Amino acid sequence: MRISEISSQDFRQSLHEHHQEETQSSTFSHLETLIKQIESHSPQSTLPENLFRDLQFGLSQLTSTSSSLSNSDKIKIWKLSYHLWNACVDLSNATAAKFTEDHAKFRQFSADLLLLAADVTGVPSSTFKCASFYYKTGLIWHDLRKFDLANNCFEKATDLTSRISTANVTDTEERKILLGLNIARSRTAWEVSDRNLAINLLNRGKTLIFGSSENYKALANQYLVFAKSLLSTKEASNLNDGLKLMNEALELCERGLRIVKRQDETIDLKGLKFKTLRFIAALHLQKDEFDSVLKCVRVLRDDGGDDHPSLSVLAMKAWLGLGRHGEAEKELRGMAAMKEIPEVVWVSVVEAYFQASGAAGAETVKEIFLVLLGKFHVTASSAIRIVRRLAGEGGGGDEGRVRVKVVAEVVSDDRMVALFAGKEVVKERTTMRTVLWNCAVGHFQAKDYEMSVEMFEKSMLYLPCNLEHNILRAKSFRVLCLCYLGLSQLDRAEEYINEAEKLEPNIAGSFLKFKIKLQNNDVDGAIAQMQSMPTYLDFTPGFLSLAAHEALACHTFPVAVASLSNILNLYSSGKSIPHTTEVTVFRTIVIILMQDPGNRYEVLKYMKRAHTRLSELGPELFFGKGEVGNREMKWFGVTSWNTGFKAGKEKNFEVCAQFFRLASEFYGVVVIDKAQEYDIMVCKSLILSVTAVVADAMQKQTNLLEAELRQAFKLLEKAGKILTSLPADCMSANDQSSVVKPNFVFIYTVQMFNIRIQLNGVEPQQLQLVKSFADSKSCNPTNLIQIGFRALDGAHSNHEVAEFALTTGLSSLLASTQPDYQTIALVLRKLIELSSIHHKGRDNDDSDDDVVYGMYKQAHRIMIGLKEGEYPVKEGKWLAMTAWNRGGIPLRVGQVDIAKRWMDIGLDLAKKVHGMDNYLSCMNDFVARLEKHIAAKKGGLGASSSSSV
Repeated sequence: MRISEISSQDFRQSLHEHHQEETQSSTFSHLETLIKQIESHSPQSTLPENLFRDLQFGLSQLTSTSSSLSNSDKIKIWKLSYHLWNACVDLSNATAAKFTEDHAKFRQFSADLLLLAADVTGVPSSTFKCASFYYKTGLIWHDLRKFDLANNCFEKATDLTSRISTANVTDTEERKILLGLNIARSRTAWEVSDRNLAINLLNRGKTLIFGSSENYKALANQYLVFAKSLLSTKEASNLNDGLKLMNEALELCERGLRIVKRQDETIDLKGLKFKTLRFIAALHLQKDEFDSVLKCVRVLRDDGGDDHPSLSVLAMKAWLGLGRHGEAEKELRGMAAMKEIPEVVWVSVVEAYFQASGAAGAETVKEIFLVLLGKFHVTASSAIRIVRRLAGEGGGGDEGRVRVKVVAEVVSDDRMVALFAGKEVVKERTTMRTVLWNCAVGHFQAKDYEMSVEMFEKSMLYLPCNLEHNILRAKSFRVLCLCYLGLSQLDRAEEYINEAEKLEPNIAGSFLKFKIKLQNNDVDGAIAQMQSMPTYLDFTPGFLSLAAHEALACHTFPVAVASLSNILNLYSSGKSIPHTTEVTVFRTIVIILMQDPGNRYEVLKYMKRAHTRLSELGPELFFGKGEVGNREMKWFGVTSWNTGFKAGKEKNFEVCAQFFRLASEFYGVVVIDKAQEYDIMVCKSLILSVTAVVADAMQKQTNLLEAELRQAFKLLEKAGKILTSLPADCMSANDQSSVVKPNFVFIYTVQMFNIRIQLNGVEPQQLQLVKSFADSKSCNPTNLIQIGFRALDGAHSNHEVAEFALTTGLSSLLASTQPDYQTIALVLRKLIELSSIHHKGRDNDDSDDDVVYGMYKQAHRIMIGLKEGEYPVKEGKWLAMTAWNRGGIPLRVGQVDIAKRWMDIGLDLAKKVHGMDNYLSCMNDFVARLEKHIAAKKGGLGASSSSSV
C-alpha cells in the first residue's frame, strides 16, 4: 500500500469519528430537551403523544453508537436517565394515582437508557443501580398485569446482577434487590401459571437471605401468599401443595427467629409465624383433619399467639368436627368473654356452632347472642344473620319448634327490638320482619299453626304502628286469623279479623269472617256474609267459588248452594267468571241438592232454571261446543231421567212428570250430530211424563183439565212421530236388547188411547191405534189383553177396542207353546160378558146367541185334553153353570131345542171341571126328565117350566 493511500484511510476514519461525535452531541441535546419538557410538565395535563416516540428515536441513535461512547458520555447518559426517572417519580407522587402504561413506558425507557452506561467508571455499584431500575419498572408492569414485559425487566435485572458474586455483595439494599428479584420473577411466573418455575425461584431465594430478618420475612410471606392462593381454589390436590408451601414459610420463620436479636424483628417474625400456623390450622380444618387443627391451636396458645380471635373459631370448629360439643361450647363462651372481639368474627362463630349443633345448640346460641347484644355494639345486619341462621327454613317437627322458641325469645328481647328502631335501619327492620314472616309461613305450610302464630306475632314487633304500615298490619292480622282458624280457636280468629277490618276492610277479610261463621255452624250468618262480599271494591267472583268450596268442606250445603246461586245471578247479569262455566255451576248445585232426597223441589227449580238459560243462550253457549257440550247435555238429561224415576217410585207423580218432561227437553237439544239414542230417550221421557201426569190425577182422584189433556196429547203425538221414524227392529217384543223396550210402546198406546177417549169420546182412531199396536213387533198378548181390559173401564169405554184387543190377545195366547190358561180363562169370561152386553138388543138374537155359544164351544175345545186342574176350576165352573143357566129362558118360553143346546154344552163343560160331580148328577137327571117330557109331549103330556141348577 502506498503512503498516500494510508493517509487517505486515516482521514476518512477521522471524518467518521467526527460525524459520530456531532450526532451524539445532537442526540444528547435532543434527549435533554425532551426530558426537560417532561420535568416541566403539569401533572394535570396529558403528555404529547409523540414524546415517547422521539425518546425512543434518540435511544436508538445512541444504541447504534454505543461502542464509541466515552466515559464522559456515559456520565451524561446516567444524568439523563436519573433526570427522567426522577421526573416520573414526581409525576406519580403529584397525581397519587395508579401507574398507567405510559408512565411504565417512560420508566422502561429510563432503564433502557441507563443500560447503555451500566459499565461506567466512577459511579459506585452502577450495575446494581441499573438493575434496580429494571426491577422497579418490572414491578410496575406486574401491577399493570403486563407479565411478559415485567418478566423481561426482571430477567435483564437478573442478568446484570448475576455478573457479581453474591459473596461480594455486602450492601443491605443490594442484598434486598437480589432477593426481591427472585421473588418478583417467582410472582410473575405464578401469574402465568408456571407454578414449578415460581416455586423453584422461591427456593433459590433461600440462598439470598443473608441472615436478614426482613429477607426471612419477605420470602416466608411469599410462600404463604402462594399457599393462600392454592387454598382459595378448594381443590384436593392443591390443598397438599398449599400445606407444603406453608410449612416452608413456617420453617423460614423459625430459622429467622433463631438468628434475630432485635425485639421488633422478633415480633414481626413471630406475627408471621402465628399467621402461618393459623392458615395451616385452617387448611387442616378444610381437610377435616381436626386433631391437627387442635395441635396447631395448642402450639399457638402455648407460644403466646392465643390473642387472635380466629383461634377460638378454629378450635371450636375442630371440636365440633370431632363431635365434642361440650368443648366447642366452652370455646364459644370463652369468645363471649373476650374484649374488643370483631363483630364479623363472633357472628361467624355463632353461625358455625349452630350449623354444626343444630337445634341442640339453639339455646346456647341464644344465650351467647344476648350476652353479646348487651356487651358489644351489634349491628342490625349481624343480628339478622344470626336470626336467619336460628330460624332456618321453617317447617314442622321437634327441631323446628325448638328453633321457633329460641328465635321468639331473641327477637322479643327489648334490646333487640331497640336495635331495629329508628329511621336509619328501615331497610334492616324490613329484612328482619321478612325473615320472621318467612319462617312463620314455613310452619304454616307444615300445618304447625302454634309455631306459625308465634312467628307471625313476633314479626309484628318489627312493624311500626303508623298509618303508613296499616296495610301490612292488617295483612298480619288476617294471617293470624287463619292460624287460629287452623287451631279451631274461633274467638281469637274473630278478634284478629275484626282488628284487620278496622285497619283495611277488604274482600279477604270478609271471606275470613265467612269462614268463621261456617265453622261456628252459623248458616244464616254465613249466607249473609257471603251475600255482602260483592259490595267490596276488590271483590272478584272467585271468592264466591271459594265460599262454595269452603261450605262443601264443612258439609254446610245450604251455604254452598246459596254461594253458587249468587254466581248464577252474576251470569244472568251478563258478567263472565274466569275458569268456571255457568253449566258447571248448575251441575254442582244439582249434585249438592241431590244428596238429600227431600230436596226434589229444589232440584227441579234449578233444573228448570238451567233449561231457561239454555233457551236464552243456545246449546253451544250454555253446554259448550263439540264433545264437551254433548257430555254436559247427556248429564242433564240423565240426571233429569233418574230423578224423575226416583220420584215415580216414591209416588210423587207431579214431580216425576216434570222431571221426565225436562229430560225430553235436554235430550232434544242438538249439540253434535244427533244420535238415534237421543231421539229414543226423548220418546221415552215424553211417554213417562204423560204417564206420570195421568197417575198424578188418579192419585188425587181428579180429572185432567182439557188444557192438560191437549198438552198430554201433543207430547204423545211427538213421541208417536219418533216411534214411527224408528226402524222396526228397535222395538221387537222378543228381543231383550231392543233399544225401545216393548212396554214403552205399550204405555204409549194405552196413554194415547186414554187421552183420545177423554178428549173426543169413542172414535174410530182409537181402534186403529190399537190395531197398529197389535201389528207392531212390540206387541205381545199380555199387553193387548191389558188394553182390552182398560178399554172396558171408565165412563168412556170402547167395546170395539176391547173386543178386538181381547180376541186378538186370546188368539196369540192360544198360539203360544205354553199357554197361560188362567189368563185365557179370564179373557174368555170377559169376552162372553162383553158379547152378552154388546150384542144384547140386536134384531138377530139367534146370531148373538151363536156368537156367545161359539165362545162356550171354544172354551170346551180348549179344555179337551187338559190335565185335571190345568184349566182354572173356578172359571170352568163358571162356564159350565152359566152355559147351563142360559138354557132356562128358552125352556120357559118353549124353545126346547135351544134350551137343550145350552144344557148340553153346560153338561159337556161340567164334565171337564174337577169337583162338579154333584152338579153332573143333577144335570143328567134333569136332561133325562127333559127328554121324557119331550117324548111325553109328543104323547100329550105337559112339560116342566125350569132348568135352573
